Amino acid sequence: MSEITVAVNGALGRMGQTVQSAVRRESGMRLVGGADPLADGSIVDADGLAFADSLESLFVVVKPDVVVDFSNASGGEYAMRTCIAHGVRCVSGSTGITEGTLSEIGSSAADAGVGVISASNFALGCVVLMHLVKQASGHFAYADIIESHHEQKVDAPSGTALSIARAMLDGRSEDFAQTHTDLELLSGTRGGSTGGINIHSARMPGRVARHEVVFGAEGQTLTLIHDSTSRDSFMPGVMLAVRRVMELDDLMVGLGSVLGLDV
Repeated sequence: MSEITVAVNGALGRMGQTVQSAVRRESGMRLVGGADPLADGSIVDADGLAFADSLESLFVVVKPDVVVDFSNASGGEYAMRTCIAHGVRCVSGSTGITEGTLSEIGSSAADAGVGVISASNFALGCVVLMHLVKQASGHFAYADIIESHHEQKVDAPSGTALSIARAMLDGRSEDFAQTHTDLELLSGTRGGSTGGINIHSARMPGRVARHEVVFGAEGQTLTLIHDSTSRDSFMPGVMLAVRRVMELDDLMVGLGSVLGLDV
């Protein structure tokens, strides 16, 4: 396969900058530029990289094979739709995009024959965690998820926590059992709830991402934890997705599909 050219949407964000560094290090890939609403118009820098304030403006200057998007829900939807319209493949790690919107994007991608991958988490260990909790869910009646992220994360719970919850529910035929507290002294203490799973979110400096799943049964608990201690933990998964999306002509959801795991 010839060299894969890559641009980054959300290029000025911390994840966008981490992706740029990873692409520069990756054999068989070449960074050609990026887009970010905070960019100052359209420029070509001293290294010959094109940067613009929108993907439309970027595509006038350079048309990459793949756009990697790490922005937010609206930015991710925009990136995938814009890439499909221009015949550019897209790998998006933006979370908060609804299933209905993803379904629409999937139809558009299939109609255009353009490969798109949307995943809530690119850390390989976290994808393995989703696989494991799906296998374990049928053996336990109770379950909680505790997730924590850096203080600038805008959504709660995380898209990954919701993906974990969906994997857990896919692994059983009914909702989890749930206890009910008669006297809740502080509103919201039990967290949010989906399918009988309580989800608790923490946001604080010093944290990148942690997802903890606790299963409960009579006389025992099972706890599975995945920690991302730096944004570099997501890069091997992103690079795998960039290579895989070159082979697609429609939408693939989740890195588990890339890895061939039952998630």
